[in-house]
Amino acid sequence: MMTPPVALAVSPASAGTITLDNGLTVIVQEMHAAPLVSVWCWYKVGSKDEQPGMTGVSHWVEHMNFKGTTNIPRDQMKGIVEQFGGTWNGYTWIDQTTYLETAKRDALDRMLFLESERMANGIYDPDECESERTVVISELQGGDNDPEQVLDTEVTAAAFKAHPYRHPTIGWLPDLQTMSRDDLYGHYRRYYIPNNATLVVVGDVETRDVLRRIDRHFGSIPAGPEPVRVRAKEPEQAGERRVNLEREGTAAYLKVAYHAPAAADPEFLPLLLLDAVLTGAKGVNLWASFRNPPQRSSRLYRALVDSRLASSVHGSLLPTEQPFLYTIGVTASDGVPLGVIEEATLHELDVVARRGITAAELTKVRRQLRARVVFEADSVTNIAHQLGYFQTIGAPEVYGELVPRIERVTLEQVAAAAARVLAGRNRTIGTFEPVAAPSEPVMLSMMRAGA
Repeated sequence: MMTPPVALAVSPASAGTITLDNGLTVIVQEMHAAPLVSVWCWYKVGSKDEQPGMTGVSHWVEHMNFKGTTNIPRDQMKGIVEQFGGTWNGYTWIDQTTYLETAKRDALDRMLFLESERMANGIYDPDECESERTVVISELQGGDNDPEQVLDTEVTAAAFKAHPYRHPTIGWLPDLQTMSRDDLYGHYRRYYIPNNATLVVVGDVETRDVLRRIDRHFGSIPAGPEPVRVRAKEPEQAGERRVNLEREGTAAYLKVAYHAPAAADPEFLPLLLLDAVLTGAKGVNLWASFRNPPQRSSRLYRALVDSRLASSVHGSLLPTEQPFLYTIGVTASDGVPLGVIEEATLHELDVVARRGITAAELTKVRRQLRARVVFEADSVTNIAHQLGYFQTIGAPEVYGELVPRIERVTLEQVAAAAARVLAGRNRTIGTFEPVAAPSEPVMLSMMRAGA
């Protein structure tokens, strides 16, 4: 049963939050522009919550939760949403696992039923678990064929000594080869409980009706023991670290990673504005962050791409529950040594660390970030994502006050963030040098040609 919603005067422009008696957090926002509704169910479990020998289990469990439940056969799960013209998906990252459905408003009850089943009644058939092992390992090996992704994985692992953010979300291969069905199911039952979840509904709905439906589907699911939370804290880095990779490939890459603050830290938004000056404004939506075109007026674009040292440059600062990384990635132009690119990149970063940014740059990137925030709220799906994402990482107030907080950031705050974060002792540098594939013996080539 749910706590009576006495304080739920939710206007179409604002979201209301309540907690059911079983601990489930519920966020509802009415938006009546189109007859659509988006449902996201979030769990506070990601790769940082995995024990040694169990890396990748959260992502694998996410896969298994598309394989049917006690009351929904596997081959009917997809149709529940698609018969209403909708879409569904899910993802796992370092802090969270989430599932979504967006469809016509008439599908709301079916979407809530699907998510309640996913929370309480996963099957984890042993044969399905084994079959999915092959799928997950294939996914990992596919990523291993992407040099830039491999470099990112190795740089992240080198940047962290103690904190489990060092593990890739997909896991390490030896763990994926040895985990059992019982390991998967135990992880599922430990974390897929209402008091570890947030359910978000945004769209053409009436709040009280939504709450009644949610209570009917979720109210009887019992709370579970509070999951054990990560206690490890990363010690301050004492000096620059390096990772140098040489593998088959066609391009050379540079990755520079700095330890960066969590989303709720007062230094996060000044660093976000600094990144906008260096590589372009990108907002704070993980779900939409890959749609950003290059911004040619940014400092690093002008220094590296306009000078033809690099073919591309990008930065990444994403909101996380605990301190993570600010990374800059550069793709070298053909024939340009990585040492030259590294020198040019670090020069620009050292300059901004010493001098900060200009008033004109701050005004410009404030405007760009405001536009990104608007763009990231262009659909019920994106709005529901942002509400659930920030609730799950423990920083809902950051999203709720994002634009005013951006406006209040000062030049001095950006300069202080640049000086602290971009310190040489705080960085890990990774390089990827492509090497040619081994030549095949001539005789063997001739034999194959004649076969």
